[in-house]
Amino acid sequence: MKNLIVKGFGIIYHLWYYVVMAAVILAIFPFIYATSRKPEDYPKFFRWARIWAKSTLFLMGIRVRSEGREKIKKDQLYVICANHTSELDIMMTLALVPNCFVFIGKKELASLPLFGYFYKKTNVLVDRKSVSSKRRAMDRAAEKLEAGIGMCIFPEGGIPQTDELAPFKMGAFKLAVDYQVPILSIAYPDNKRHFPDFSKGGYPGIVRARIIGNDDTTGLTESDLKALRDRTYHRIFDALKELRAS
Repeated sequence: MKNLIVKGFGIIYHLWYYVVMAAVILAIFPFIYATSRKPEDYPKFFRWARIWAKSTLFLMGIRVRSEGREKIKKDQLYVICANHTSELDIMMTLALVPNCFVFIGKKELASLPLFGYFYKKTNVLVDRKSVSSKRRAMDRAAEKLEAGIGMCIFPEGGIPQTDELAPFKMGAFKLAVDYQVPILSIAYPDNKRHFPDFSKGGYPGIVRARIIGNDDTTGLTESDLKALRDRTYHRIFDALKELRAS
């Protein structure tokens, strides 16, 4: 009986999320539409995207408790790396990081009504089953960095089925080294519990985030990629372990 109640509430909560997400998009539609049409207007769009994310989280009853925001340097270009556990990760990252960036994300999200249009228009989409799509995504990501726009890449390459941190793929770290852009690592210990898959429950409340800090790539070369990847992995792994234990 308890499992049925949890599942039922989770479905209702997810439906509420989709209603809220669409309602906020409609409320700011003239502004995000106008700023999404030209690539040079993306920094203006990004400010509206942050308003969308914060408003959606608030109306979902999600309260973000973060630590380490002071480690984010103003106007610094970043490759952001975070563990990926939930759809909340997108909104959380937008809410937490004020430095302009786009996501590399799965193409399936482009099919969502309203959200999908702007997601496709402003971010870098990738078909994870296609090698050529991955190459094109990396080329587009490089163009964004050259234009002074940061990247957010979930280096696990998808949402793992368990709470365990999956092995990191190399793409984010190659971009960071090629363009000498620091890595900004973030740990999200609670997002999967508060907003898992559609039929697996979910509930409002306080979700935590730890901004672990910068990992400088100045002077690093391709021979340093594995060490950079492994160092970032362990920093996020250790932060998750500590936060979940508490």
